[in-house]
Amino acid sequence: MAKARINLSSIDIDKINQICSSITDIAQKTKTKMSGPISLPTKMLKHTTRKSPCGDGKATWDNFEMRIHKRLIDLGVDEKALRLVMRVPIPEGVNIEIEMLD
Repeated sequence: MAKARINLSSIDIDKINQICSSITDIAQKTKTKMSGPISLPTKMLKHTTRKSPCGDGKATWDNFEMRIHKRLIDLGVDEKALRLVMRVPIPEGVNIEIEMLD
């Protein structure tokens, strides 16, 4: 059976959960088979910088971290459901990829 795979990624987990709940609502209303949202491992980007701008003085460091959260949703191919999913408003800062699988 053909299905659509939806990949979501963002640094804001609340925005991802909001989109996942709206896609889940669409699947329930159209009675489309759905699996997910599946939480994928969170990617953590770490960056360490020296606090002192000139390099003199005490060796103290600042640690910064950015977390990238990912979700995966498989949705059964239903033309009406896919049209509704395409119309879901995507907040700024959220990457979405929709891929058709056989």
